Amino acid sequence: MTDHAKGLLITILGVLFVIPDSLFVRLIDADALTIAFWRMLNSGLIIGLGMLLLQGLSPFKAVLGTGWNGIIYGVCTGISGVLFVLAISLTSVANVVFIIASMPIFASLFSRMFLGEPITQRMVLTILAVVAGLGIIAYGSGETAGASWQGDLLAVGVSACFAAGLTAARGVKHVSMVAALPMSYVAVAVMIAPFAAPLNLPVDVAPLLAGHAGFIVIASIFLALGPRYITSAEVSLLVLVESVCAPVLVWAVLGEDPGGWALIGGAVVLGALFMSNLWVLMRRRRS
Repeated sequence: MTDHAKGLLITILGVLFVIPDSLFVRLIDADALTIAFWRMLNSGLIIGLGMLLLQGLSPFKAVLGTGWNGIIYGVCTGISGVLFVLAISLTSVANVVFIIASMPIFASLFSRMFLGEPITQRMVLTILAVVAGLGIIAYGSGETAGASWQGDLLAVGVSACFAAGLTAARGVKHVSMVAALPMSYVAVAVMIAPFAAPLNLPVDVAPLLAGHAGFIVIASIFLALGPRYITSAEVSLLVLVESVCAPVLVWAVLGEDPGGWALIGGAVVLGALFMSNLWVLMRRRRS
């Protein structure tokens, strides 16, 4: 198997394992902060212990040696994990995943502001189309049961925070930031623990919590490894699959209708990102 094929396979597996994330949040009968606590703590401990056993302290020391870049990446990743659960609790899954799909737009803007990278005409057109799609989703939040602008705003926060973290990580490309995940996840879990009720859960919720953590761990590892072998445009195209499948899965299992406006706005956002990344991919293959 070639490195390219390996990268495609690993990334696809990562996307498949992240699809049920929002469904788990819906199925676990607890308040949002309690779900976020267990989501962050369990996955952080599993990844951290696994890395300690396999690689020792060296990857953690490498991340700590990145200075502010590592701190920003860890803080933004941790915050986005909590905001994701809060957003799911306040608005529809479709709204959340469609809005989070706009992450490349924020990444492009942050790269321009902090790394001095130019914004191409292609990206300007993509940004305009994505903003139009987000506007449609926001308008529909007032018309669709279970959707709200508060949750939509938190989803924008998820997209912006994670994009900021990725931008910070690009400033230290020579260091793998995977080790930052367990440190960030566990630290955030400890900070939100006083505001959650982690022990006031029925026993039958334990399998869901364990399954949720397992899916997050596998998805995190695969999505961290896959981009080492394929281009960012290919990664972006594959990640869009999650934005399509997650609301469909929740709709099929729980009957949560995303609403017409969310579907239209989501189609605009995903369509713009799909065409933008496909254009980049085709140009690179020609050259």
